[in-house]
Order: sequence, then C-alpha cells, then structure tokens
Amino acid sequence: MTNKRVTIVIPAYNEEKNIEKTINGLKRIDIIDEIVVVNDGSTDNTELILSTLDVKVITLNTNHGKGYAMKKAIEEIDCDIIGFIDADVGVTSSEVEKLIKPVLLGNADFTIAKFPNPSENVNIKGGFGLVKKLAKKGVYYYTGKLMDTSLSGQRVYKKEIVDKMKYIPNNYGVEVAMTVQAINYGYIFKEIPVNMTHRYTDRSLKGFKHRGKQFIDILKTLIILYFRR
Repeated sequence: MTNKRVTIVIPAYNEEKNIEKTINGLKRIDIIDEIVVVNDGSTDNTELILSTLDVKVITLNTNHGKGYAMKKAIEEIDCDIIGFIDADVGVTSSEVEKLIKPVLLGNADFTIAKFPNPSENVNIKGGFGLVKKLAKKGVYYYTGKLMDTSLSGQRVYKKEIVDKMKYIPNNYGVEVAMTVQAINYGYIFKEIPVNMTHRYTDRSLKGFKHRGKQFIDILKTLIILYFRR
C-alpha cells in the first residue's frame, strides 16, 4: 500500500489467557511490519507464552503501569506509524486494520477505535459510565472536541505525533493525555467503528476498585494538563 513501516504495540500485564489470541489476530494483517509486546512485570505465564511466539518483547522486571509500558515502546521503536492494542481483545485485534488504513493513506493523523455499545446489563458496565463521562468532559474542556473514544486503548498514530508528546502518564490517564496533546498539536483524528470485544470490569468489589483507580488517575491527569498549559 505504501512503504511506511507500521508497528503495533501491546502493553501486557498478566495476560496469559489472552495474549496469544491477540497476537494471532494481529498476524492476520499483512500491512503490519512488527508486533511488539511490552511485558509489564507479569507474574503469571505471560512471559513463557511470549517466548514461543514470533514477536519482539520488551521486558520490564516490575509492573510500572500501562502508560510507562507505552513510553518504553515509543522510545525504542523506529517506525512511521505506531498503534496500541490492549492485550485482552483476543482475535478481534484483527480489527485494528480499520484504524491503520486511514493513517497509512493520509486520511487522518491518528485514529481511535469506537467499540460497539456495551451490554445494557449494569453488572457488566461496572461503573464505566462515570469514568467515561469524566474523560469525555476533560477532553472537551482542553480541546473543544466532543468525542466518544477518549478512553479507548485501541489507537493508531503517525509516529511523529507521539514523539512530540511531553507528558505521557504511567497510569490509566495515558489515553486522555495523549488525546488532548495530539488534538492541540493540530493533528486530525477519526473515530473508527470496530467490532472489537474485550474484558469488561464487573460490579464486584475488585471491579469498583479498578474503576475508582481509573477515575482518580484520569482526574490527576486532567489537573496536570491544566498546569502544563
């Protein structure tokens, strides 16, 4: 299609159940030149499984957080287009081709996956609405852009965009921070509908703790962005 080099990065922490399926889905896409997994201090069999697969692995000895893992990949990878995929999307990772093509063809500077609406079952949503609302309002406050995908971890950028970013938090605020900066740099984005699925956090105590941490991380990120203006 073009001679631009495309790399897809998968930050992974304790994803022994999903990582191989996610990688296999990406291997179906012939326009991807390299798959890189950042093993973020996994304590399960993720490292063992990765050793059997034909992908580049960046190993972190301890868990630092999703944003930190993404930064390590950005620093070490030489490519023209870089994409990020969550490790738990399984074989639906093949849908990332829909995100790559607009950037590859010059129709957008970065793209973000728009998932189908989650089940109306509140036990599946697990408080996601509050976190999503904070992210959506935060992005609008800083950019004037209303978007539905500010939290989506499935995204593709021209590499020059992420190389410019001065603030990539280590935690769950990473997508919001990257979205705000890319838009304010003047880059054009597209939200792309995809048929991806991933693990939803339920309404258990563990699920509420996870959503609470997300909310706090995003709020901190929005505050830091305010003082960085």
